[in-house]
Amino acid sequence: MKKLTALLLALALCLGLAACGSGQTAASSSGTGSTSGSGSAAQSAGTSAQPDGSADADTTESTGVDVNFAVLSGPTGIGASQLMGWNDEGKTANHYNVTVATANDEVVAGLTNGDFDIAAVATNLAANLYAKTNGGVQICALNTYGVLYILENGDSIQSMADLAGKTIYAIGQGANPEYVLEYLLEQNDLTWSTDGSEADVQIEFMDAQTLSAGAASGEYDVVLLPVPAVTSVQMQNADMRTALDLTAEWNKLDNSGVLTMGCIVVRTAFAQEHPEAVDAFLQEYGKSIEAVQSDVDTAAQLCETYGIVAKAAVAKKAIPDCNLCFVSGAEIQSAIEPYYNVLFAANPASIGGAMPGSDFYYVSAASSNG
Repeated sequence: MKKLTALLLALALCLGLAACGSGQTAASSSGTGSTSGSGSAAQSAGTSAQPDGSADADTTESTGVDVNFAVLSGPTGIGASQLMGWNDEGKTANHYNVTVATANDEVVAGLTNGDFDIAAVATNLAANLYAKTNGGVQICALNTYGVLYILENGDSIQSMADLAGKTIYAIGQGANPEYVLEYLLEQNDLTWSTDGSEADVQIEFMDAQTLSAGAASGEYDVVLLPVPAVTSVQMQNADMRTALDLTAEWNKLDNSGVLTMGCIVVRTAFAQEHPEAVDAFLQEYGKSIEAVQSDVDTAAQLCETYGIVAKAAVAKKAIPDCNLCFVSGAEIQSAIEPYYNVLFAANPASIGGAMPGSDFYYVSAASSNG
């Protein structure tokens, strides 16, 4: 029974990243988890520093704009956990109606029909939304660097070159995981095949449930998974060691920028109507990421409370490896464009068929006014 429970945890954690950019529908949990009103969830989990940076600020009523905010469960949602706690306690400038989604399609639909104002999504999905909505969605922050790892049931893989002759079982076909893996293989002079034809490396894509179960049981020798699913699998099967950190492998390349897989987007119309609310969100969200990084215990409990990660124990071990970041303003474009160039070269459709225009990058009202 314990192993079955753990497998279900791994499945839930995989879905958040596997669906990113692919348009596939993940198995939905409750989906909608508004953090408004009660305050009890945050109080039971505990909170760390307040949005203004003080540890014991008095609770104040939210006087700003109502903001419909969506996050995907898994790595791209972890940075928002403390913000959700502050929101429940009435300590945020805006009032956030938060949805924790397990299905990519739910977030896409909500942004395109106006149900969501701001959302945490995969970076390639952000570019797709910009194209799909004819500029109706902008990127306003980066929140997660690379979270992909090669796990091995053995010790034969010490470098990318050691993948030659291996079969990699992977999630994320048609999404960030596929493009990152194939780009790294190419840059290391390795050929690959997904149909069994002759190549240095065979890649077999599968659904998250099958891969998680196989990785946990040791059925598959080499797998590609994201944190925090990696954490969950390794908690069940100590023989599945981390063979390669794909972010580290990416960083060895000279011309590929920073591997950035998660971001925050805002509906352009909402940003134009409520620029102060967007700027307030960005300030509070940046503080939330700082709080998550500095107080992992509290953040892990909040992740479980809000359904971002199924269990606090998994979140606690995973957060240090989630490569959380906060990049906003003029720095976004220079940070993310090299990655978009890689995706565009691999498959133009992966980012909507064309490189995003300059209007894709949100610049705050304060910054534009100097």
